[in-house]
Amino acid sequence: MIKLRRSAFLKSAALAVCTAGLLVACGGGSDGGGGADDNVWSVGTEPAFPPFESVGEDGELEGFDIDLMTAIGERAGKTVEFDSLPFDGLIPALQGASIDAAISGMTITEERQATVDFSDPYFKAGLAIAVAEGNTEIATLDDLEGQRIAVQIGTTGAETANGVPDATVSTFDSAPLALQELANGNVDAVVNDAPATLDAIATGNIPGITVVGELLTEEFYGIAMPQGSENVEAVNTALAELIEDGTYAEIYRKWFDAEPPEL
Repeated sequence: MIKLRRSAFLKSAALAVCTAGLLVACGGGSDGGGGADDNVWSVGTEPAFPPFESVGEDGELEGFDIDLMTAIGERAGKTVEFDSLPFDGLIPALQGASIDAAISGMTITEERQATVDFSDPYFKAGLAIAVAEGNTEIATLDDLEGQRIAVQIGTTGAETANGVPDATVSTFDSAPLALQELANGNVDAVVNDAPATLDAIATGNIPGITVVGELLTEEFYGIAMPQGSENVEAVNTALAELIEDGTYAEIYRKWFDAEPPEL
């Protein structure tokens, strides 16, 4: 079973960069980001969002985002070092220049674009409603009025749920925790990104739930970077090359057992 703890599975960023030799040799990333070496990208992620990012049985990060970002780094001639952070801490970390980029199933929104720069879209997704199996009363967003809804903090799902009239919205640090609250019968529904919810159902990690209705939104994920980052062009170039040569499709098939949609 996939472990979802976010501590003691990654090297500390301090251990990765704070050796005497590195401190003498390097003067920070070219864009003022978190990497202490121009050849290293420090990339934040919240590893409790399978199949995009999670902790494998061997204690290492795995998932679609992890494989894709690693491939982008290799294509750009960079070493990617992942930093585990809460999802709602990713943008503050970018603003504070403690990381160079963030990849964590993050939807490109106008609000976020006001504070960070995004790469070109790398994944087409959307929000879905999950309910307990056998629940026939909820199928649309309107049906959630007055209901108890669980969401992951800082997400577009949380934003959508907070707009539902008279709903009681409970926030959790990760999507699996919100879905588990539904499985435990403590809420009536979860509003969450469809791919992650469907993966939780397919893998059996969260039993007794199902997705209902149509997607509430059409969304695109992007790799977030500090505003004005010089890495945006390098990331976009590498991403385009991976899509063109079929590497992106190969990674997509690995994690979703399907052909990727047009981006």
